[in-house]
Amino acid sequence: MSVIAFILGAVIGKFVNLVIDHLPVGKAIIPARANSDNAGQRLKPWAMIPILGHLLWQKRSGGYSAGRLSRVLLVEVISGAAFLLIYLKYGLTPQWGVLVFYFSLFLAVAVIDLEQGLIPNKLVYPACPMALLLTSFYPLGLAAGRAPLDSFLYSLFGGAVAFIILLIPALLWESGMGWGDVKLAGLIGLATGFPGGLVALALAIIGGGLLAIVFVSSGLKKRRESIPFGPFLSAAALVALIWGRLIADWYLGLAL
Repeated sequence: MSVIAFILGAVIGKFVNLVIDHLPVGKAIIPARANSDNAGQRLKPWAMIPILGHLLWQKRSGGYSAGRLSRVLLVEVISGAAFLLIYLKYGLTPQWGVLVFYFSLFLAVAVIDLEQGLIPNKLVYPACPMALLLTSFYPLGLAAGRAPLDSFLYSLFGGAVAFIILLIPALLWESGMGWGDVKLAGLIGLATGFPGGLVALALAIIGGGLLAIVFVSSGLKKRRESIPFGPFLSAAALVALIWGRLIADWYLGLAL
């Protein structure tokens, strides 16, 4: 079953690559010619195999740039590994299904923000009602164990609080926060509930701040140069969903 989990993750990673390539530029996620690459070259059946197919296609046709080949491989390998690790922790349970859904969603968001500097509404908006539904019936992290109605209300409250927290700098400072980040924060609040959304935002702000310090001090980024915040929000959301209660208990232990 572990091998199947990895293969399924790699297959979903292939779909995530299609989302990353096509959604930001307005193309259909599944092209009319589903067996062709971005340049319109017709793919052989073996080229549709996750991970290995990309390597074989590159060797035969050289159809990928070095950067794009690295990204599509990395997405599919990471996706396969994540599906496997989540399966090893949760087994074949509803929690596994919820987490692999969020992982695939946040992986697409993070890579698109890194490459394009945007967080598509077409990903965030449909995911919001789905997150509200999932949190109501299959709560994770700090929301785990709540009754459906309680989970629903805490999810709504968490979404509102997270949205407002990032809305304030977006309104006060022109470059304080991107609107895509504000909307993504609302989605994360719906997914993690309250106070899970606060844990996710705190982790994202700390992680983003530390990396910004490293980049600026090393000369990789200028002081006023922006760093995409979507990847930090996405990673922090997943951490909060899986280890939110442990993090909150650890923090409260320090405070008390």
